[in-house]
Amino acid sequence: MGSGQRGRLISAQDREKAVELISEAVKSGARLFKACERLGIHKRTYNRWVLDGIVDRRTTCVRPEPKNKLSKEEEKKVLDVVNTEEFSSLAPSQIVPILADRGTYIASESTIYNILKRNQELEHRGRSRKPEKRPISIHKADKPCQVWTWDITYLNGPIKGQYYYLYLILDMFSRKIVGWEIWKEESANHASELITKAYVQEKIALNIRPLVLHSDNGSPMKGATMLETLYNLGIIPSRSRPRVSNDNPYSESLFKTLKYRPNYQPKGFDTIGEARLWVQQFVKWYNYEHKHSGLKFISPNERHLGLDKEIFAKRTKVYEEAKSRNPERWAGSIRNWKLNDEVWLNPERNQATEDGKAHEAAAS
Repeated sequence: MGSGQRGRLISAQDREKAVELISEAVKSGARLFKACERLGIHKRTYNRWVLDGIVDRRTTCVRPEPKNKLSKEEEKKVLDVVNTEEFSSLAPSQIVPILADRGTYIASESTIYNILKRNQELEHRGRSRKPEKRPISIHKADKPCQVWTWDITYLNGPIKGQYYYLYLILDMFSRKIVGWEIWKEESANHASELITKAYVQEKIALNIRPLVLHSDNGSPMKGATMLETLYNLGIIPSRSRPRVSNDNPYSESLFKTLKYRPNYQPKGFDTIGEARLWVQQFVKWYNYEHKHSGLKFISPNERHLGLDKEIFAKRTKVYEEAKSRNPERWAGSIRNWKLNDEVWLNPERNQATEDGKAHEAAAS
């Protein structure tokens, strides 16, 4: 019995059989909602069948057709009209007003859409380009310098309306800031200069796998100079979907951390030199001192250098010794000091779920 049969009428014999199978599964250790899901019914439906003695109160009568439903002749007239040479390239939202101006009404816009859909004629009309849904950018990193994300944020200047622009490049796997700079304007040339500098410092040329650089859709990210630089360095550009703010979550999270630092100056920096000095101190703290919650409270630099496993092994040993000294104080297992070996940017839901289950199984 598939999930598509939930809305269909089920005979009393089938209901009895379903209740019997689910009950046996639950007795064997299965979870009730999983057993119900396997047979294509809801948990509440099962409970109702059991409590009511498997009585199905759903309506079994044949419902009459609505009085306002168009006849087959009227539907045919609608199809004939919208498929004429005059209207074949227009959408129903345009056809209906034109006919109304001529004193004619054949059906509402929604009705025409439904008729076209029912007859498999609901297609893109006209010569304009068919709207396309841009696919989401999905990337995976299992070591540093495989996927970088970057963005630009503004820092307040000495007067209202004057800003300094902070360019920040983040390694997705380790969360380490691998490049930054502040300029007085947004520019693809500045972005190219920063990317090249970070590329050389991190020795990306030695990578077997090409580096992916993810960003949003700002003009510095798409400028010709920037794209040419990426092409020359062998970097694969990746961009967020238009008007989707959470396609670059790692950089956005970093900016929030930056602007919520206790000594951040929301009222503005007097000079660009002062702004650069503050960001330099922030980057040093963030990379080397900050215990990152997304990294199980190790610093980004420790993760970047591959020291995380050693650190977590020591923490695990400390917890195990503490539990052995006072086992009555521990209701369950010790804290899980393990990080996932794979980091995803915008993973597909199924993939993320599978990875999460695998990680939990390995941890247990």
